[in-house]
Amino acid sequence: MSRLRMGMIGGGPGAFIGPVHRIAAELDREIELVAGAFSSDPERSRKAGESYRIEPARAYPDVATMLREEAAREDGIDFVAVTTPNHHHLPAVRAALQVGLPVICDKPATATLDEAIEMAELVASAGLPFALTYTYSGYPLVREMRARIAAGDLGQIRKVIVEYPQGWLAQQAEGKQAEWRVDPGRAGIGGCIADIGVHAFQLAEFVTGLKVTRIMADLGAVVPGRVLDDDCQILLRFENGARGALLASQISVGERNGLRIRVYGEKGGIDWRQESPNAFALYHLDGRTELVQAGDPGLGAAAVAASRTPGGHPEGYLEAFANLYRDFAKQLRGEPGSLVPGMADGLRGMQLIDLAVRASREELGWIDFPA
Repeated sequence: MSRLRMGMIGGGPGAFIGPVHRIAAELDREIELVAGAFSSDPERSRKAGESYRIEPARAYPDVATMLREEAAREDGIDFVAVTTPNHHHLPAVRAALQVGLPVICDKPATATLDEAIEMAELVASAGLPFALTYTYSGYPLVREMRARIAAGDLGQIRKVIVEYPQGWLAQQAEGKQAEWRVDPGRAGIGGCIADIGVHAFQLAEFVTGLKVTRIMADLGAVVPGRVLDDDCQILLRFENGARGALLASQISVGERNGLRIRVYGEKGGIDWRQESPNAFALYHLDGRTELVQAGDPGLGAAAVAASRTPGGHPEGYLEAFANLYRDFAKQLRGEPGSLVPGMADGLRGMQLIDLAVRASREELGWIDFPA
């Protein structure tokens, strides 16, 4: 089976997520990074190409040149990965789709809801595979929780609590990764809610299989002088009547990447933490607590397929990210079994950002989350 050839947009010197995409894509040797327009600065793009060890001629000065030159090659790229700040997502995706290339894009979909709607129309019109890297849906035990809830192991879901505390933006933003995330011109209308809140939201819907139908949002810009939110509280109401809460913060001093989800049903509960991703607690109605671990006998097909090592050999963030790329490769080859998030997830994430920001600013109270 020949490897799929990837072209990257973004991921230049100093980027965090570009190298993550590259490592994840190549982990299973189904995909190879062969080309890129890594920066709007041609020299920085060239330097990034050197660091990724691709052919010098395939580190392009801009996106248009990459797409044109790669289309003329017999060994040209098979798809594009978009790893830029949010405001570049739509033009990059549009350019790739227009020349017939599938796209995998970093989350959230775009900078604004209007852009996401336009992107959804482009994806539908192109009829090409499109995916978004909501990383945490790639963890084996997240997929195991999803399967058990779908099988009715918890019974009717009653309550969902999802939280994502970080502390790295508790002071004035310094450095490339911090500065663009607090800049409305590059991040869009949402700060913390767009950066990590959408991860928590997507995880809640992915694990439970339930859609949110109403929200009550309280977002704040806590650090003096900051325009975009850095601390978020959102009450949730799900389609089956279940209640929930989403907490996301980037000013919680001492927190690192504390994504956690708890789901409670009429027959039991589940508790999973991203910083200890290889186990979750399964609470039984009779008071027993069961520890479910990666590699355990009896895990479902989705969790087994997402694991690479025997139990006791920890897998983490990069492997979860790689599972999304492996699923995307399945889509490109027309194979079944993909669980990688797509444009529908992107639209819902952008709806959350738009509605939560507006509802909080205008103190609207409970508002509907349209399908």
